[in-house]
Amino acid sequence: MNRKTLVLAAAIGLLAPVLAACGETESGSGGDDAIVVGTTDRFTASKDAPAPLDPAYAYDVGTWNILRQTVQTLMVQPRGEGEPVPEAAESCGFTDAGNERYSCTLRDGLTFASGDPVTAADVKYSIDRARSLKADSGVFALLSTIDTVETQGEREVIFHLKSADATFPYKLSTPVAGIIDPDSYAKGELRDGFEVDGSGPYTLDAEVEGDELVRATFTKNPDYKGALKVNNDKVEMVSFEDADAMGEALEKKDIDVMSRTMSPEQIQKLAGNADDDLDLVEMPGLEIRYLAFNTEAETVRSKAVRQAMAQVVNRSELVSKVYGSQAEPLYSLVPASITGHSNSFFNKYGDPSTAKARALLQKAGVTTPVELTLHYTTDHYGPATKKEFEQLKKQLNDSGLFKVDIKGTPWSTFRPAEMKGEYDVYGMGWFPDFPDADNFLAPFLDEDNFLGSPYSNAEIRKNLIPESRRQADRLSAAGSLTDMQDIVAADVPVLPLWQGKQYVAARDDITGTAYALNSSSTLQLWELGRGVSG
Repeated sequence: MNRKTLVLAAAIGLLAPVLAACGETESGSGGDDAIVVGTTDRFTASKDAPAPLDPAYAYDVGTWNILRQTVQTLMVQPRGEGEPVPEAAESCGFTDAGNERYSCTLRDGLTFASGDPVTAADVKYSIDRARSLKADSGVFALLSTIDTVETQGEREVIFHLKSADATFPYKLSTPVAGIIDPDSYAKGELRDGFEVDGSGPYTLDAEVEGDELVRATFTKNPDYKGALKVNNDKVEMVSFEDADAMGEALEKKDIDVMSRTMSPEQIQKLAGNADDDLDLVEMPGLEIRYLAFNTEAETVRSKAVRQAMAQVVNRSELVSKVYGSQAEPLYSLVPASITGHSNSFFNKYGDPSTAKARALLQKAGVTTPVELTLHYTTDHYGPATKKEFEQLKKQLNDSGLFKVDIKGTPWSTFRPAEMKGEYDVYGMGWFPDFPDADNFLAPFLDEDNFLGSPYSNAEIRKNLIPESRRQADRLSAAGSLTDMQDIVAADVPVLPLWQGKQYVAARDDITGTAYALNSSSTLQLWELGRGVSG
């Protein structure tokens, strides 16, 4: 079979597990004919983040992709586009006209991997625990509209909301709302380490060396009851030092699937080479990249500095030189394919202009060149990140208005430092928790935002976010969503750069790759199977 590129119509995201392993497997079939998935990301427990796999703490696409295989949620997002459907629940729905009371009935006979039954009380315990712990990752903010959780009998859970929230079913599909065994997770503290106990389609065997997860083995849970069909008995995840080593392993049949993160050059080669039995699956993406600002830092406290950067940065040139056809310029936090998107940054700043940027700085009395350090992570968003920041540095410095340096740091150090406010300007990526404009705005702008940003806008927090959530028809929310995007373009607490397409490469005897990821970047290992090489 010739190597081919499969292009999917659904807007689905890219697998981004953060695991670390010691190298290649003995064969592509893995132990017991396991399907082996390669990644270049690392997953580390540290002093700053000792509980990376606790649902009450985990808040990046990698840890979530582990939890989604092992911990059930009441709702789950479907294969492609569409609203969430019941998973651990038999049924769920709003029971009032105001979208403030939401009720779920559990499936009959659910059990944890330990054999203990899953009850409504366990659901209440799990969600109340995450809300009360308020982990510094900020993930608990996804549950911020909950007022109280009530149970009726063994199977019914009722959520009373503080205010209308049409996105609430989506939030119940995220791992922070995962159902955990109270016997394994203490109420008042996070669970350190890499163990996971749930009722999902797989159990996890975590092979740990020191403070790193070196191999993750997902074994089909024989007692699983839910909406998902599991097409394999075992999947192993292995991490490689870089994309080249991962690609070589795929060529040598040491792994079956290559996921995040391939280099742009690697993707081009896979797409254009027709002499092998490998398939490259290309999907429109909801991944975005952006610069974030500590708006209280002296270097960027002046709004004019941030606006000048927005006026100078040339997104089209950046994308062309670094990612080519694999990404598109982005002029809002909300991707172009999401209902409610507005090109707010282009509407305000137009094409890049040094003259307009200079005028902004002069009007504000800012002395030039403005000295800045742009921070980026070296091992979390792929091998092209350094090249991307070199281009940003060049664009800003060529304007004569900035004197920019760049500094790369491993994710295990970068993320805690960012959360503590140690960086004035830094690069981040975002894979949505769920595919709705609310999830590209509230996590950055609301109280307890996941960046720990000091930026606060009362109109957004008190009026616009609640207004948008009252609209079950998301088209009807476009007005408040656009207003939020316009405020972001004016104040520039973040500077959106691009949105990317998504890719998975696999040997052609692996089936289900078209459904291995859904619209919110969820890894769905249960979709993978082993067929016949053609």
